[in-house]
Amino acid sequence: MMTANFDLNFFLKECEKNCSKIYKKTFKKEEIITTYIAKRHQICIMLSGEADLIRYDAKGNRTIVEHFINNDIFGEAFYTITTNNELFVKARKNCEIYFLTYDNVINKCKSNCKFHQILKENISNLISNKLIQLNTRVELLTKRSTRDKLIFYFNILSTRSLNKTFSLPMSLTDLADYLSIDRSAMMRELKLLKEDGIIIKDKNKITLITK
Repeated sequence: MMTANFDLNFFLKECEKNCSKIYKKTFKKEEIITTYIAKRHQICIMLSGEADLIRYDAKGNRTIVEHFINNDIFGEAFYTITTNNELFVKARKNCEIYFLTYDNVINKCKSNCKFHQILKENISNLISNKLIQLNTRVELLTKRSTRDKLIFYFNILSTRSLNKTFSLPMSLTDLADYLSIDRSAMMRELKLLKEDGIIIKDKNKITLITK
């Protein structure tokens, strides 16, 4: 979590006004937000909207590596990039994104603005939260069965929404790509989860049944 009384949204808006090292851009649904490039060390912060980090392999198979929502942080600073254009971020909804680089966080800007200093003081918290997200993602992908992956992911969404009923943030095709599973196998498992009384599914709404 951020340090006490640190309001990320307020800070970023004030930082944009006062610091030349950070800038904001808006993107429409389906637009490419950024492509990961080696040695750039870019950091992006999602102010509003949703987006996916996408990778295509040599055979053209797509994987949704991560899904980003409000206040999520992403960029090359968190990945070892060996080939340009290997990874790119695509807007799932209209987005507002703040851009900066890790070097600009560590090094003072010429104006030595107080907002830049606050960011420097809190970047470790931003990175810690990012590492927690990445660890959760790894745990999800290491689940051995399609059922285990679905149940684990549904529990993440339930915890995030503080409700046993929640909406899937993506289509079923995208969900299969995000979980790295075959879509047909996933559809069969969703049907079995319903038959076994583990979930209730109504279009894109899922309810976890407590037993």
